[in-house]
Amino acid sequence: MADNIAPSGSNKPGESNKPGESNKPGESNKPGGSNKPGESNKPGGSNKASGANRPGTGGRSLDELRAKTKTTKFSSKGTKVTGEKKKESLWRSLIVALLIALVIRAVMFEAFRIPTGSMKNTLLVGDYLFVNKLAYFIRSPKYFPLTTTEIPFLSIPTGSPKRSDVIVFEYPGDQDLVVPREKKINYIKRCIGIPGDTVQIINKQVFVNGQRMVNPAGMNFRESEVRPKNEIDPHIFPQGAPWNKDWYGPIRVPKKGDVIKITTDNIHQWEVFVAREGHKVEIGNGGVIQIDGTAQSNYKVERDYLWMMGDNRDDSEDSRFWGFAPVDNVVGNALFIHWSMYWPPSSGYGDGYDPDEDQHFHIRWGRIGNIIR
Repeated sequence: MADNIAPSGSNKPGESNKPGESNKPGESNKPGGSNKPGESNKPGGSNKASGANRPGTGGRSLDELRAKTKTTKFSSKGTKVTGEKKKESLWRSLIVALLIALVIRAVMFEAFRIPTGSMKNTLLVGDYLFVNKLAYFIRSPKYFPLTTTEIPFLSIPTGSPKRSDVIVFEYPGDQDLVVPREKKINYIKRCIGIPGDTVQIINKQVFVNGQRMVNPAGMNFRESEVRPKNEIDPHIFPQGAPWNKDWYGPIRVPKKGDVIKITTDNIHQWEVFVAREGHKVEIGNGGVIQIDGTAQSNYKVERDYLWMMGDNRDDSEDSRFWGFAPVDNVVGNALFIHWSMYWPPSSGYGDGYDPDEDQHFHIRWGRIGNIIR
C-alpha cells in the first residue's frame, strides 16, 4: 500500500533546503519554498511539526498518520462486516444447493439400493443405481417432504412404459388391501405387460398377446422343476384363480376405458381393484351388483395399469401375487449401476441373503457403470 512506502527525496530530520536548491526529482520546492501540499518548508529550511519528517514516522506526516489510523479503524470495521456477509453468503449458498438437490431428487434423478434378489441376475443384492424420473413423467412431489402425507400433484407425461423396461414404482399393496400397509415403498421389476396386453405363462415361459416374449439376458430360474399345471397356488392373484406361478393366465392388463363385467362369481376378484379407484362394489338385495349404491354390473376402468415381474422368476413377489401396478405409481426408469457391493446379513450390515455370493464383504468392481437392460 502507498502509505507503507516512504516518499522519495524527503529531508533528513532537522535539515533544511538551501536557497535555490531543489529537492530530488518529484519533490522540488516551488518559488516561495513550499513542498507538496501538507509538507511545506518555512523560510530557514526547518519543517514544522505538522509537516516535518520526524524520527520514527518513517517519513510520513501527522496528517498521513491520522489518515492511516482512520483508514485502519475503518478497514477493521469493514473486515468485520465483510466476515458477516461471507457467513450469510455461505448459508445462502448451502440453502440454495440443498433446494437444488431436493428438486433434482424429487423431479429428475434418484439413487436406489437393491435389497433383495428378485431381479437377479440383472440386478444383485447390494447394487446401487440411478433412476431417471423424467423417463415417463414430469411430476411434482406426491408426498409432503419427509412424510407419507399425500398432497395434490401435477403429472405431465413425457413417455410411456414399454415392455421389458426395468421400472421403479410404488408398491400398490397386497392383493387384499385397498391401502398398502406402508406408503412410499418402492419396488423394481421388469415391465411385462402394458395397458391392454394379455399376459400368460406357460411352463415358466411368458407370452404376451399370444407371442412368446424374449427372455431378458439376466433372467434366472432357481428351481429346475416346473409345477404341475393343475396345482393351484392359494396366494396367486386374483383371489381364487386356478393358476400357479409356472402356469398362469391368460389375464388382461386393465386399460383406461376398459369395461369389466362384474358378477356374483367374480366380485371378490375385482372388489379391491374397484375400491382402489375410489368406488365401492357390493352385492345388494336380491343378488344385484351395486357400484356406489347404484345397481349396475359394468365397471369402467379409470386408470392405466402395468404387469410387472422379477427376472428371478422363481423367487420374485410380483404381479402374479399382488396384481396390477397403476401407471400413476411409476417412479422412473432404471439407468445404470453406480456402485455394487455385497455385505452378508450375518455381519449385521447387509441386506438380503444371496447364496451364490461369497459370504464376506466385497466390492463388485466389474458391475460399476453397467447399463441396466
